[in-house]
Amino acid sequence: SILSNVFAGFYGVSFTQIDWLSMVYMVAYVPLILPATWLLDARGLRLTALLGAGLNALGAWLKCGSLAPQRYPLTLAAQAVCAVAQVFILGLPSRIASVWFGPTEVSTACAVAVLGNQLGTAIGFLLPPVLVPNTPNDIDLMAHNISIMFYGTAIVSTLLFFLTGVVFEEKPKYPPSHSQAVLQTKPPEDYSYKQSIINLFRNIPFILLLISYGIMTGAFYSVSTLLNQMIVTHYEGEEVNAGRIGLTLVVAGMVGSIICGLWLDYTKTYKQTTLIVYILSFIGLLVFTFTLDLGYLIVVFVTGGVLGFFMTGYLPLGFEFAVEITYPESEGTSSGLLNASAQIFGIVFTLVQGKLTTDYSPRAGNIFLCAWIFVGIILTALIKSDLRRHNVNSGIMNLDVKAVPVDSPVEPESTTLKIQSAL
Repeated sequence: SILSNVFAGFYGVSFTQIDWLSMVYMVAYVPLILPATWLLDARGLRLTALLGAGLNALGAWLKCGSLAPQRYPLTLAAQAVCAVAQVFILGLPSRIASVWFGPTEVSTACAVAVLGNQLGTAIGFLLPPVLVPNTPNDIDLMAHNISIMFYGTAIVSTLLFFLTGVVFEEKPKYPPSHSQAVLQTKPPEDYSYKQSIINLFRNIPFILLLISYGIMTGAFYSVSTLLNQMIVTHYEGEEVNAGRIGLTLVVAGMVGSIICGLWLDYTKTYKQTTLIVYILSFIGLLVFTFTLDLGYLIVVFVTGGVLGFFMTGYLPLGFEFAVEITYPESEGTSSGLLNASAQIFGIVFTLVQGKLTTDYSPRAGNIFLCAWIFVGIILTALIKSDLRRHNVNSGIMNLDVKAVPVDSPVEPESTTLKIQSAL
């Protein structure tokens, strides 16, 4: 999407059709999230990660067959395959963090895992404008440049698939926290995926977080998708700088994610931190909106960086807050539903903001987002902060209890008694 004008010219399609190359990720996520989270619960982390990495590589190679102006449908189909892959990938961070890391590092671990997704987005802003300069008078050169980007992506995706197969393990030998140990003593037959979904939708604080997370993340998706159009509207011919601004936005967000993760591990102030970051994101978007047309790109770089720091820094906050208030429900299910909400809001926001940007101005589209983020602030303030996972860990934090290995042949009843006596 950072090359909207280039690809619209290459394929001979409208900007809306190019936007769908991004929005297909959001559309695919919504109907597939429940099967994907069921698979994560039933079959585990390793299989889910392999499916995500494998489908991503497949979609990347399919895209290599669309290097001609009349092959937009093939590019869209390839993007759809990659979009299915994303369904398996996006819900992993909070689950990996909980399964592999202890209570003093779990939020930081989640932030680092989310950072991986942001790193890919950052590369997506940085490299395409460099690899595919706008050459409307030489379509053959444009096709050659696009091929370098497509084949490079396919090779990297394939390498990541093989690395996942070689190094990705299901879980550690010993549970890293007492909250995980408690979960692992429950017999598998006691778990009901359907009941878990029902429990989540009966949890009012989670519903409020579900909507507010969707608003914030959907707004970020919309801004990212339409950034090229916003920048080029006021700064004609600055496609490369539009990519750099996008890079600045995401890299600042990566820093924000890590800082927020470290802060949560240190303070456990989930609601307070989430609300403050939400308010600062609102202020950041307002400043970005009303300084975009001043004629100074350096101002856009600065305001974009500030906006990204808070909007992207919010992502791991939402994941971790959800895990805390929904424990002992599955981390993959709660984060999957948060992402589904983000995709739904992202689709609506991108369509509406794109229409407002095209028919009126980028300012009109951004003001629309500001209004929704203000609603998100109110919803976040209403969330009751019930830190269930933290309370379980805190009750036994200072006791030296040896966890039972995950694969040890200990009877579930005796393991449960050990943990209950420790509590």
